[in-house]
Amino acid sequence: MAAPNTPNYLDDGHVGRGILLICGGFLLFAFLDTSAKVLSRDLDTLQIVWSRFVGHAVLVMLVLLPRKGPRVFATSNLRLQIARSMLLVMSTVLNFTAVSYLPLTTTASIFFTAPLLVAALSVPLLGENVGWRRWSAIAVGFLGVLVIIRPGAAEVHWAIGLCLGNALVAALYSIATRKLAARDHSDTTSLYSPLVGAVIFLPVLPYVWTAPETATQWALLLGLGVFGGVGHWLVIIAHRYAGASVLAPFTYSAILWMTISGYLVFGDLPDQWTVVGAAIVIASGLYVFHREQVRKAQR
Repeated sequence: MAAPNTPNYLDDGHVGRGILLICGGFLLFAFLDTSAKVLSRDLDTLQIVWSRFVGHAVLVMLVLLPRKGPRVFATSNLRLQIARSMLLVMSTVLNFTAVSYLPLTTTASIFFTAPLLVAALSVPLLGENVGWRRWSAIAVGFLGVLVIIRPGAAEVHWAIGLCLGNALVAALYSIATRKLAARDHSDTTSLYSPLVGAVIFLPVLPYVWTAPETATQWALLLGLGVFGGVGHWLVIIAHRYAGASVLAPFTYSAILWMTISGYLVFGDLPDQWTVVGAAIVIASGLYVFHREQVRKAQR
């Protein structure tokens, strides 16, 4: 998610607005995953993924094309834009498949290992230096994942592998976003993100498409793009009112929203080990972010 590097807030009221926006964005992401899980009972995952991207693409084009015209497609690195968008497509396929088998709280908790993977991958891919404190936090974070999945205590569901794969792909997506942020305008990146996903599934769509049979299915299918598109927009706008260091803790509100949604819609509640593991992952992620801010201040 592309966001301004410099916060543009003037007082505490604006910071509070940024916090509300970031929480609202992740609430919509919870609606997105919940809708995908409901639809997966009757529809193919690729059809759900395509609907999510085409709805998002339509929203972005309706906003950007009247204002910027064709120049919004201009990019300094088309290959990187497409590669980044493909990573988003892969992440969405992995996530939507995983949520069709696992509780939402479980998928969300494991997904938040992505910031830990970004820190680890920044060494070979971005040439950054990660000190022993962050490496220790990364290791502790993945111990939290082991607490969640508890290998050996019971049969581990194969979809856990999809969650871990999703976290890795999401980390690569975040790194690609960092590289593009210095080259292309955020509007251009915001357009390519859903557009590639909407186009790439067109050849296979006739083979996986099933017409929704109920008004609820149609509403959820159409709502996917709204939840994803508006959610990303709220996250971007939030960074105009508060800095990343202020907003970072509130991104983990996603786990709260997923827990509430999972209980209300599917009757799922996380067990004590999932809660403990999620807390470890969250604490590790926040510490890694804190150390990154400390290093930036020292430069």
